Amino acid sequence: MSNQTSEISIRVEKDENNVPEDIRWSANDAGILDRAAKAMILAMWDDSDRNTLRMDLWTKEMEVEEMKYFVHQTILTLADSFERATGEDKMAATMRDFCEYYAEKMKLQQGG
Repeated sequence: MSNQTSEISIRVEKDENNVPEDIRWSANDAGILDRAAKAMILAMWDDSDRNTLRMDLWTKEMEVEEMKYFVHQTILTLADSFERATGEDKMAATMRDFCEYYAEKMKLQQGG
């Protein structure tokens, strides 16, 4: 039996004040090479500390309106992941309900 390995890499170029100017990522399994991104949220579960390690970055070019959509879509995908991982469909539905509320309060248009 052979082990398979996947590699995901993230490169962040920063200015003299350590503010991200360019974020690029690659994922060999998905055929993605050096794709640009304006923002990212990375969360990892640290089992030894039983805590979430996270990193969130956005470039100078990320507009406030884009950030509103980014957060909205991230919460929606978290609801999907949570439901798949736990089977907690009622809580996932509650998370999606919050996303509807968020979209209304932020005045987000469909199709973002």
